[in-house]
Amino acid sequence: MAELGEPAKIKNYVFFEVEILDPKTKGQLCFLDKVDPHSTIGEIKCLFHKAYPHWYPSRQALKLDPKGKALKDDEILQNLPVGTTATLYFKDLGPQVGWTMVFLSEYAGPLFIYLVFYFRLPYIYHHKHAFTSSPYPAVTTALLLFSPSSLACVCHSIHYIKRLVETIFVHRFSHGTMPLRNIVRNCLYYWGFAAWLAYYINHPLYTPPYYGNKQVNYALAMFAICQAGNFSIHLALNNLRSDGSKARKIPYPTKNPFTWLFFLVSCPNYTYEAGAWFSFTIMTQCLPVGLFTLISFIQMTIWAKGKHYTYIREFKEYPSLRMAIIPFLL
Repeated sequence: MAELGEPAKIKNYVFFEVEILDPKTKGQLCFLDKVDPHSTIGEIKCLFHKAYPHWYPSRQALKLDPKGKALKDDEILQNLPVGTTATLYFKDLGPQVGWTMVFLSEYAGPLFIYLVFYFRLPYIYHHKHAFTSSPYPAVTTALLLFSPSSLACVCHSIHYIKRLVETIFVHRFSHGTMPLRNIVRNCLYYWGFAAWLAYYINHPLYTPPYYGNKQVNYALAMFAICQAGNFSIHLALNNLRSDGSKARKIPYPTKNPFTWLFFLVSCPNYTYEAGAWFSFTIMTQCLPVGLFTLISFIQMTIWAKGKHYTYIREFKEYPSLRMAIIPFLL
C-alpha cells in the first residue's frame, strides 16, 4: 500500500497527481489523482471541466507559472518539466465563440451594411436623395453597364460573399474559439469601416474617378485577379490538411498559376487580399477606402511576418527566397 504523498502505482505503472491552483490566491481549485502520464493538457482540461462545469475546456488556460504562457492542448503531461505531482495554474479566458461564428459575424455585417447605403434608405442622406439612383448615370465602364458606385457595390458584395463561402466550406481552424469580447471589437472594426466607406461611395455628391472608364476598368481587372488568387490560396492551404491532420506543413505551388506566388512569399493570401483592396481604392478613388486598405495592409503584414518566422523556425528546409507578403521586399 502506498504511503501518503507517494504517487499511486499499479503493476509498476506510475500515475501522476495534478493540482490546479488559483494564480492569485494560490488556493487549490482541483486535485486530480491517478492521472495517466500520457494525458494531454486538453484531456486535463476536460477532467477539470467535470469539477467546474461552467469552465468548459476552451475557456481554460493552464500554465506552469502564474505569469507564464498557456500550455497547448496537445502537450503531454510527462513531457512537461514537472514531477509526478504537477502544479498547474488556471486562468479563466472568459466566454468563448467558435471561429466559424466569429467570421460569419464579421463578414455578414459589412455585406448588409453596404447594401443599406447603396439603396439610399431614408434617414441616411438628405430626404430628397432617398431611394435615388447614382447622380452620374451616364458614367459607365467599358466592361459593365454600371455606374462606378454600382460596380463598387458588386465588387464589395462579391468580396464578402466569397469570405462567407470560404468560412463555411473552405477554412480549417487550428484554434477552436475566440474570446467573446474580441468578436465585439472585430465586428466594430469591420462594420464601422464598411459603413464609413459605403457612406462616401454611395453619397449623392460622389464624383467618379479622375481618369474615368480607363481607371475603373484596370482596377476592376486587378480586383478580379486578386479575388481569384486569394480563393486559390485558401483552397491550397485547405488541401494541406485534407487528411485531418493539424500538423503544420510547408505550402508549395500547385498546377494552379495563382498559387505560384508561393515561390516568392509565405502568405500570398494576404498579398492577394491587399491587392484586392488596393484595386478597390483605385476603382472608387475614395479616401476612407484608402485608409481602410492601409490599416488592413499593416495588420496583414504583422500576421504574415509572424507566420513567415514560424515557418523558418520550424522547417530547416524552408525556401530562402520567400519573403513574408511582398516579393523581394517585405
